Amino acid sequence: MIIELVSKNYNEGNRLVNVIEKKLSRLDKYFSGDAEALVKLSTVGTEKYTMEITVRFGGYIARAEVTSQNMYDNIDLVLPKLEKQIAKFRDRMNSKVPKKALPLKTESAEAVPAAEKMGNVVKEKNFNISIVTVEEAIAEMELLDHDFYVFVNAENNKVSVVYTRHDGDYGLITPEY
Repeated sequence: MIIELVSKNYNEGNRLVNVIEKKLSRLDKYFSGDAEALVKLSTVGTEKYTMEITVRFGGYIARAEVTSQNMYDNIDLVLPKLEKQIAKFRDRMNSKVPKKALPLKTESAEAVPAAEKMGNVVKEKNFNISIVTVEEAIAEMELLDHDFYVFVNAENNKVSVVYTRHDGDYGLITPEY
């Protein structure tokens, strides 16, 4: 596994890097090809540390993030989350029927084996999209008491999404097209 470390307001030592590399090598058993892990280390406030690990493998992504008072504890907290996600994904993919054996599109949804069903769209919603600034979108999101808000960014005329992050700040997603 290729491991890349990125630090923000945190100075990782060689010992921590070695521990991260050693513990992430446990995940190698799940990958047949090359996998890449991006490990982000950051300081939150004065006494909290966040570790975010994103693993890319075979066109898929698994991600987990934890915050605690010790970066060494973080690796022990984040690895079980990642391992659970990857194992669940692997089991789901292994239980699927090969694509050649899938029923034709004309057959009903009940003809697909239960292991094939991953989830259904249970609600569809249409709404008018407004052209606003990021600040106005955040204000509207807060007024609606939602976790995210879709809008056209007045600054670049692109469809964007603002969302509430776990740390109480906001995130902005703007697609490249």
